[in-house]
Amino acid sequence: MRLSRRMASLSVVAALVLTVAYEAVPRGRVPADERESAEPFGAACRIRVTGSRVTVYCHNPYPETDRVSLHVECARWWDIDTDSSPVAAGPAQTVRLTGRCWKEVGDVWISHRREN
Repeated sequence: MRLSRRMASLSVVAALVLTVAYEAVPRGRVPADERESAEPFGAACRIRVTGSRVTVYCHNPYPETDRVSLHVECARWWDIDTDSSPVAAGPAQTVRLTGRCWKEVGDVWISHRREN
């Protein structure tokens, strides 16, 4: 019985020490110029995969132009992955991007970039 009380006491002490040590570690702060702007940005994209073909519709509801690119990764090792050229989706504009693989599609994603 005495061993379990000692273990309980040690557990509580260890938990307190770890909590105090965690709070004492300084945290890095992101400078104001590196933070993302508070302005909303980025087109909303819908991805549809049909067999080996990919179709994406991106609609930009914001006043700033979004340059979107389609990236298709094929499931087969010998199939060629593709990255589309950036397409400008202006304010209140919808753009369509397409891509394909010879066989199955492994993964699809969209990248966004602000137009300078």
